[in-house]
Amino acid sequence: MDARQENKSRWWSLADRVGATASFLCAIHCAALPFVLALLPVLGLGFLAGHAFERGFVMFASALALFALISGYRHHHQPLPLLLALPGLALLILGVTFAENYSIALHSVLVTCGGLLVASAHFVNLRKHRALHVHGPQCAH
Repeated sequence: MDARQENKSRWWSLADRVGATASFLCAIHCAALPFVLALLPVLGLGFLAGHAFERGFVMFASALALFALISGYRHHHQPLPLLLALPGLALLILGVTFAENYSIALHSVLVTCGGLLVASAHFVNLRKHRALHVHGPQCAH
């Protein structure tokens, strides 16, 4: 693998790891928020309960997921990560746009399930990438 491909591969892998972490944090945030809502202002973290923060976080996670997963698909040509991510992204966007107006329970379930699907897609994408990686004498790790 030449230096340019290796650098591109490391950047792609980092994007996937950040995406997986962001998706899991989003899922934890959405699942735990109803239980810790009263504590957030006391801790100075009241902004985490705002819809604007949540929408921004979902948009960031969605853009990162699409970037990393489409890049991964171009690399390994395996559709499973995208098949996991697309319904997950749909659930996330549905949860932060429409469901928040109806029920906090429905909102929480949609965004939690969506976040877990997107995080799973990132982990599968990383696994597919590692399966194709060939270690050679120029390999840096």
